[in-house]
Amino acid sequence: MKQSPEDIFRANGGQLRMSEAIAHGISRYMLYALSDRGVLEQLSRGVYRLVELPPIGNPDLVTVALRVPNAVVCLISALAFHEITTQIPHGVSVAIPPQARRPALDHPPLFVHRFSVQSYRAGAEEHLIDGVPVKIYSPEKTIADCFKFRNKIGMDVVLEALKLYKIRKPFKLAALLDYAKICRVQNVMRPYLEATL
Repeated sequence: MKQSPEDIFRANGGQLRMSEAIAHGISRYMLYALSDRGVLEQLSRGVYRLVELPPIGNPDLVTVALRVPNAVVCLISALAFHEITTQIPHGVSVAIPPQARRPALDHPPLFVHRFSVQSYRAGAEEHLIDGVPVKIYSPEKTIADCFKFRNKIGMDVVLEALKLYKIRKPFKLAALLDYAKICRVQNVMRPYLEATL
């Protein structure tokens, strides 16, 4: 017996990209018809979700994870996810490898940063948000990245993140120093880390 499109969506966490839906045997016309009938909602271009599901906790991160699978959430967006900033991101900051094509996304606004291969791979964690795996840098890697981009995001944001990290997270000095070395900011970070000890 053939599965209904709704069952296919449910079996895949309730959200699919158009290409994934087509691979499961759901035509683009069926997607449009289900959307018109109110069974599916379009989160972003080419990303569909069952309406019956509870509201998404973080729709921007879910949309980015579905539309740009090689992107890793970084900088202020990662700080906000880990709750070590008071800043409210105006878009989603993502890291991509140096040779990757720049993603085109109409919503949410993307702030794209090209990281070296070593820096891109280091510290990436996968978190499940509303059934969707989202790649986000660890708090320690995020702080090292913030020191690297301190002139773009502001030193006050970086110092606040370091302070909140020490209060809210287990302080992992070895990991911070490892990521500082990978991001080539160990000389910049060392005095601030010594001051927090």
